[in-house]
Amino acid sequence: MKQISVIGVGYVGLVTAACFADLGNRVQAVDVNEKRIENLKKGILPIYEPGLEELVERNMRAGRLSFTTSYARGLKGSEFVFIAVGTPSGENGEADLQYVAAAAKSIAENMTAPLIIINKSTVPIGTGDLVADMVKRAQPKQIPFAVVSCPEFLREGTAIADFMNPHRTIIGSLDPAAAEQVAQLHLPLRAPIVITDLRTAEMVKYASNAFLATKISFINEIADICEALGADVKEVAAGMGYDKRIGPAMLDAGIGWGGSCFPKDVKALVYMAEQHRVTPHILNSVTRVNYDRRKAVVARLSKLTGGLKGKTIGLLGLAFKENTDDMRDAPSLTVAHELLAAGAIVRGCDPVAVEVARPLLPGVELFTDPYEMASGCDAIMVISPWNEFKQLDLKKIKGLLKSPVIFDTRNIYNPVEMKALGFKYRSIGRGFNGG
Repeated sequence: MKQISVIGVGYVGLVTAACFADLGNRVQAVDVNEKRIENLKKGILPIYEPGLEELVERNMRAGRLSFTTSYARGLKGSEFVFIAVGTPSGENGEADLQYVAAAAKSIAENMTAPLIIINKSTVPIGTGDLVADMVKRAQPKQIPFAVVSCPEFLREGTAIADFMNPHRTIIGSLDPAAAEQVAQLHLPLRAPIVITDLRTAEMVKYASNAFLATKISFINEIADICEALGADVKEVAAGMGYDKRIGPAMLDAGIGWGGSCFPKDVKALVYMAEQHRVTPHILNSVTRVNYDRRKAVVARLSKLTGGLKGKTIGLLGLAFKENTDDMRDAPSLTVAHELLAAGAIVRGCDPVAVEVARPLLPGVELFTDPYEMASGCDAIMVISPWNEFKQLDLKKIKGLLKSPVIFDTRNIYNPVEMKALGFKYRSIGRGFNGG
């Protein structure tokens, strides 16, 4: 059993703390947000993630996981401390490191024994060096420490499985002994471990997310070409995916990417490149293709319904993807804004994100029941591919709609079946099959 501290109990920090505790370690999670810590002690989580509530409760009950606002209490006895705080986008796309800097300073001021400080947050290249300098300057007295980069690769909705069964663990440090100790900490996960230097480890995270975003923008552009030429992008993607050099992941054509990682990380990588006089042509195109889609689907819906003014449009799904309540850079926000601007009456439905969405969508009537939302709508747009929406009674939905129009921006329904049911159905990139 190792003693671990985790700084930050947001998405990455809370999952990291709970999972390390479940592996048998003693974990103390620290956050300066008193309300959040108070709620966690009562078993109230700040985020929705399948299985996480049970994991936190079980490890708290076993005494392996605790929460505090005190750095002194949280660091006491720890051998490792993970920095897992937010790094939001700044004004020009740069990553804002104020929370990382605050964490580094507080660690330095409260550490009483040698520590391995591990950057789990997604941070700009060179942040490991910066953290080391910050800690040195802020220490009241010199205590040995090492800085290691160990970026996270957690997907919202499958974060626990991603932590427990990672494709790989990336570890970067200028201290080989510290890197080896962090590697030993991850051995129970039984995944390949890559040990490299700090800057390379930091770059692996950005390059990985940028490449995945590129795959999504690529297949979305291919979808538009498929639609124009009469091909089915779902079959094209399946055929491509069998090639091991390509793989099937991230080839689902749709409305594009959003959330907390891809938008922020692609922007940050573009910013870093441009700051060093490198022009990131591909990354700029990836971003443009992604955000153009959001307005394009509204224009297509307008054509499908003969205009939007006065029409009631229902959005199935509000969170940026299924199995999360995360509304950060969700496509639904842009789509709802464009619909409202065009004079439409907008409704929205999501299984878990309604309360998070409410302050962000003041002009939208929100529902958790898709049938209630559908009643009286002129058209429905599928925005997030929740399993609940895939299993809807579509005959019932048709009976509730003013007109049987469904624009499926996630391709969750079968075009042939939708036509047989009498829907005016459109999807993304499926040519003459209903696209």
